[in-house]
Amino acid sequence: MPDFTVGDKLRVTLFGQSHGPAVGCVIEGYPAGRSVDWERVRAFMARRAPGQNAWSTRRKETDGFETLSGLSKDGFTCGAPLTFLIRNTDAHSGDYPDLTRTPRPGHADFAADFKYGGAWDCRGGGHFSARLTAALCLAGALCVQELERYGIRVAAHIARVGDILDDVPDPVHPHLPFYADGAFPVINADQGEKMKREIDAARQAGDSVDGAVRCFVLGLKPGQVGGPYFGGLEGKLAQALFGIPAVKGVQFGDTQPRGSLNNDPYRLENGLPTAATNHCGGILGGISNGMPVYFTVSLKPTPSISQPQQTVDLETMEETTLLLRGRHDPCVVPRAVPVTEAVTALALTDLIV
Repeated sequence: MPDFTVGDKLRVTLFGQSHGPAVGCVIEGYPAGRSVDWERVRAFMARRAPGQNAWSTRRKETDGFETLSGLSKDGFTCGAPLTFLIRNTDAHSGDYPDLTRTPRPGHADFAADFKYGGAWDCRGGGHFSARLTAALCLAGALCVQELERYGIRVAAHIARVGDILDDVPDPVHPHLPFYADGAFPVINADQGEKMKREIDAARQAGDSVDGAVRCFVLGLKPGQVGGPYFGGLEGKLAQALFGIPAVKGVQFGDTQPRGSLNNDPYRLENGLPTAATNHCGGILGGISNGMPVYFTVSLKPTPSISQPQQTVDLETMEETTLLLRGRHDPCVVPRAVPVTEAVTALALTDLIV
């Protein structure tokens, strides 16, 4: 599979660089004859857009998009690849040193320099940048609408920032929506205020803070998607989720220390068999079992920080100190919530269409 493509039947290919003219995506396999609610797509993308609040980068991008192909004269999807362009309008390339010479700790710079022989576009992280998640959200927003045709919904919230935890939804009967404030999507508003203070403290210290996103999928039927071994639903989702920059771990369900506690007993509810608990996270044998699918995605702290860091000058082969400028998220977690929903919707739509 090419580096920038995800999916089999529904294939999404990303393109562009952080400080290039634009980013975008090509979607192949999206069903023809669909009417898309474009206002909902824009609202979904706005949840990820930068420069809107104190806990995100100051880079301001409207994330408006142009549709280059894939629609009929009447505005319906026509079966041709859908191609979308999102222009970059607020890139400050002068904020970045020659990262092919002095790689930033924690970034892809060092490995990318060797892989591409120093020829990669290092401005703002180039094609490794989370800027490309704008296109992921665009594609995912379309897939969210497609999944609704099957009665499937995807919803996520901030599970953790630093050591501060949000409430945990009922894994058997989660209630939507999880949050009232889409800009900072937490269930417990008091915990959300503590998280904001933690992010601000990291920002003022020229540092960053880690966290996690918890995502639920509702409406999958028993046996609807997945398979054993390498066809497992966990594997399909995890492969896509690890494509999100900063993701370092994905855990499905809520594993308990003993089998007697971890096994989800079956019972009858309204005359139908169902599980009384949901430690498995809605997946057994790699296959959806009819319970809500849920997982937690762990994200590392933003590697771009405003503190002096030691690196090596790859031309002189001497140790040196790097002090970054630029505009960066002190915590990627709030904006990673819609990205997690989008990538989850992409992976599921690929399994269902």
